[in-house]
Amino acid sequence: MTTISQMETHLSQQDTDKQTTDFITHLLIEPNAIEQRLYQLNLAAAALKQSTLVVLPTGLGKTIVAMFVIANRLQAMSGKVIILAPTKPLVEQHASFLKKFMTLPPDEIIVLTGSIPPAKRIALWKDARVVVSTPQVIENDLLSHRIDLSDVIHITFDEAHRSVGNYAYVYIAEKYQSQAKDPLVLGITASPGASSEKIEEVCRNLSTSNIQVRTDDDPDVKPYVHYRDLEWRHISVPVEIKGLKDSMQRVLDNRVEQLAKLDFIDPNRKYLNKRELLDLQSRLQSGLRSGPDQRVFKAISLVAEILKVSHAIEITETQGPEALAKYFERLEHEAGSKSGSKASRRLVEDVHMRQAMYALKELDVTHPKLEIVKDIVSGQLRNNPDSRVIIFTNYRDMSELVTKNLEGVDNVRPVRFVGQASKYKDTGLTQKQQVEILDKFRSGEYNALVATSVAEEGLDIPATDLVLFYEPVPSEIRSIQRKGRTGRSHAGKVVVLVAKGTKDEAYYWSSRRKEKTMNSKIRQLGDTRNAQLLGETPGIPGTGMPGTPGTLGTLGTVVPGTSEQSRITGVPGTPEQSGMTGIPEQSEMLGVQEKSGTPEKLGMTGIRGTQEQPAEKAGQKQLLDYSGEKLQIYVDRREIRSGVARALESAGNDVILTTLEVGDYIVSDRVAIERKTDMDFLDSIIDKDRNIFGQLSDLA
Repeated sequence: MTTISQMETHLSQQDTDKQTTDFITHLLIEPNAIEQRLYQLNLAAAALKQSTLVVLPTGLGKTIVAMFVIANRLQAMSGKVIILAPTKPLVEQHASFLKKFMTLPPDEIIVLTGSIPPAKRIALWKDARVVVSTPQVIENDLLSHRIDLSDVIHITFDEAHRSVGNYAYVYIAEKYQSQAKDPLVLGITASPGASSEKIEEVCRNLSTSNIQVRTDDDPDVKPYVHYRDLEWRHISVPVEIKGLKDSMQRVLDNRVEQLAKLDFIDPNRKYLNKRELLDLQSRLQSGLRSGPDQRVFKAISLVAEILKVSHAIEITETQGPEALAKYFERLEHEAGSKSGSKASRRLVEDVHMRQAMYALKELDVTHPKLEIVKDIVSGQLRNNPDSRVIIFTNYRDMSELVTKNLEGVDNVRPVRFVGQASKYKDTGLTQKQQVEILDKFRSGEYNALVATSVAEEGLDIPATDLVLFYEPVPSEIRSIQRKGRTGRSHAGKVVVLVAKGTKDEAYYWSSRRKEKTMNSKIRQLGDTRNAQLLGETPGIPGTGMPGTPGTLGTLGTVVPGTSEQSRITGVPGTPEQSGMTGIPEQSEMLGVQEKSGTPEKLGMTGIRGTQEQPAEKAGQKQLLDYSGEKLQIYVDRREIRSGVARALESAGNDVILTTLEVGDYIVSDRVAIERKTDMDFLDSIIDKDRNIFGQLSDLA
């Protein structure tokens, strides 16, 4: 058995002999397979003492840390462990990794997905020691009482930054704390978020009392980090493209003016940002709860139009005329369809929007970004033919245009890599196709991967020499994930294209600010939390590292080797991020459907409030007041995301998930319930295809 202090001696020996590589020895880990790195061992040591959130840059072995914790927990205790990942491809990737590097019989490491029938899942669960699954499957089986977590001795939550709001991780973590005899949680992420509130929410929802952070600059991590050159390239937008914006800007100004005349925003406000618009939209929809109001209906539709026009302007300036043409095509298609919104119809009939559409057809200029991408990629592959390049773009349309633009360029073999969802005139990739593309990218058959956000999170995409952002992203999480695709096994470069005087510049500054503050906030929270813990050991002598509670027990015995460890690779795959043609894959296009945003308080200057959500009436009973009356309730599977099923189950009811032809909930042989949001209720009154009276008839 080797302690952390003893391992330090091995590290000193390794520093004096660069030709040797030390490996981890553990009964449950394959010998001579996993290179020994002190920072990984220290992170695992901390995570074995108490539930911990580990923040570690992409490519530095978060999954290895999880495997160390899993191996020690399984050796020390009886029971099973779970590792959760947000997508099926990531689940398959983790399972493949664990089967390759752990000595457990392969049939004791199982994968659970929704495609496996419930009866078979129960049988697999019973005999498994390691369960790798998406959280939705575990959530469904918990709600249906097919499984419980009483014998689960550890859960790893991969991409732990998702543990917020109504995501399944939150429910599972809550159940785990209440059901398990000796719960231990590990959350792993490269980027938990820039705000203290977000990081605290993640820790609170996972019940982690400890935060462990490593950055590229930490002394124990630095030897494994390669130089990454970052270039922000600012690009001037041609005046012809700016001219397209002018016509649409008149439409935007007109709609904002109309909104002010309805007294929902301050007349002095000339511009509302996206967050303000979504907040206003949510407040307006809440105002309908007291009854129909034509003034509110009009304002909701105006907000939808503003969102659509703002999106068109952003595409024009940051993506180019080709992407705008595709957006206009979809807008006209939506306006002409039976289910299309009034906002779409009004916009395509607006004289200034028609002017922009006509001017676009006559325009003979492309966005300079396209040519710059071609120059950068061709230069990289001309000078280094064995290089791999990833070009990230927020929009599916641009991924198609960039791919076509690179086809035929000497030395460049591009391929488009998008999500699985299919939208108007854009067929997504199947999981099998995604895996095949990544295999061919790895082998060199393709050397330029043109990807949407589907390639950002967690996937085992080969290390690349160049990562190119077609546009900045305002999210520090997404930015860090993208940049982490290079500089893994050798030095790499990141280039971000920024269109001057456009939303690109706002996102540029936002991204830089958030990334700069994120690590400091994580460290502040980590220092505060860890200082409160008892039994914290002093720093490890000679390493400059902070102290780490506990030791790894048998984990960490090292065996000197003579050959360099090859990079660990799992089974590649891709997240099931829906994505829409021509829009950011991780979010709905603003205004395509007049849906509600997040119902937050506005708290901003210049926007006038509408009626607040009605307060709870005195003496009004709540769901949990009926906890003594256990019911058997059938819940439609599509209602899982609402959180109602969880509340019903928490109240002690027997929840049965199924596919209901009528209604969302059946609570008895006489009572079925159709749940509706404000806008869903409104749409079902107006929309012939979703007639509320027909639904009432079906319920009867």
